[in-house]
Amino acid sequence: MGEDDSVTQEAAEQLALTGVLAIGSAAGFLLLRCQGRGRPFGPAGRWLSVSIVLLTGLISAGVATASGALLNDNLSTVLGAIAPGGLWLSQMRSREEDRRSLAREAATFWLVSLLARLDQAMAEDQRVWCEKRVDDEWSVYELSLAANRYHERIAERLTPEDRRRERVHARLDAIERRLDVAALVEDGAPRSKVVTALRGSRHTRLARYDRYVNDLTRLHGILRHDAENDVLRLLASGYRAGYRSLPRFVPPARAAASVDGLRPHP
Repeated sequence: MGEDDSVTQEAAEQLALTGVLAIGSAAGFLLLRCQGRGRPFGPAGRWLSVSIVLLTGLISAGVATASGALLNDNLSTVLGAIAPGGLWLSQMRSREEDRRSLAREAATFWLVSLLARLDQAMAEDQRVWCEKRVDDEWSVYELSLAANRYHERIAERLTPEDRRRERVHARLDAIERRLDVAALVEDGAPRSKVVTALRGSRHTRLARYDRYVNDLTRLHGILRHDAENDVLRLLASGYRAGYRSLPRFVPPARAAASVDGLRPHP
């Protein structure tokens, strides 16, 4: 009985070690999978990520332990640690669509639903984070200042390749050109001047805007809406790059008013 107990205890310890390694490996591979996409352990996706890690780790550990009859204990433990690599391999892209789909299904067919829900949760976290940094009450001038501030901070964090891929400079130019025209409308410029400004940039020389040249109030709203969306896309570039400590822009006038409110009155 003593020898049997020793064997049982050794098997339990081996299973525990394999499980711990498999779960840790699953967490690491999940982070690799989501790199450049979002936060897998963010507010919306935290419990999904925990479920994916535990499920992947425990199943990998179980398969590795069951294979102990064919492999020695050390090899089965190694197998349990590397098996969760399917989470990462599921995101590796091949040039051939069929091969990519087959590899993805083979590696994560039993996790596809959870992974899809996690992608949606990460997208929701990104949306909430970005929207907190844009205020609908900002004036056109304040929105332009915010765009420039965000662009400056985010461009510093991105590599030259990332800046080209995310088109951060072109996005800022589009924001400024749209807000320039919106500012003309706000200032009561004649329609002819607004039309000339629209046709002066490729970002505003669009049928979408020409359609409303006879309704400048509607045109102003559409231009501002499109500029805000581009600010959100600019912020999303920073979020995906890991710059989640980016502070929310506070317009100078409002910041000064807040400071004045804290000063003691005579």
